[in-house]
Amino acid sequence: MTTRGLADSLTWAEYGTHLLTGQVATLDEQSMSAPSILPGWTRKHLVAHVAANADALGNLVHWARTGEQTPMYSSMGQRDTDIETGAGRPAHELRTWLTDAAATLTTSMHALTTAGWQTEVVTAQGRTVPATEIPWLRAREVCVHAVDLGTGATFADLPVEFLSALIADIRAKRGLALADVPDGPLPEVAAYLAGRPHSLAEATALGPWL
Repeated sequence: MTTRGLADSLTWAEYGTHLLTGQVATLDEQSMSAPSILPGWTRKHLVAHVAANADALGNLVHWARTGEQTPMYSSMGQRDTDIETGAGRPAHELRTWLTDAAATLTTSMHALTTAGWQTEVVTAQGRTVPATEIPWLRAREVCVHAVDLGTGATFADLPVEFLSALIADIRAKRGLALADVPDGPLPEVAAYLAGRPHSLAEATALGPWL
């Protein structure tokens, strides 16, 4: 069984953030407005989503630090509005929002105490989890969506240990048995389970995850 610790998740979140922001930095207004790999979303939608996610996870870090219950979003409607509004902003504003929000989240996570990391918080999906899950939630977002930008990064660019943890996580959330997971290279299996383009032949189609 794949295991992951807090230090692993923090490292992967930092890796994915650098991968994602490095690609976003190369996008001009036209290329930022082009479609992403996710159906119905431009790259602007994707960047707005990841930036808003950093702000939202920052709310959970605040909860863990202070004990003040602070949900990720006031409502799922707010989440959708943030994305749509953000997608209408100029590319340079989106880049600034993404980098600033990511830096703020990283700083706040590294400032959490041992006790703070054990505080229980509630995710946007209503799951009660210890704050130690926050970096993992962020790592998934930045790593997978770095691929979704469609600017050249693939699942093969992600750390092997992260891919193993991702596969275990998605398999559990999709309720799949080990026998339901096709054999193949780790990056392709992760892409398949995440509902992204992959090279596995005769694999049953799965809808997008995350």
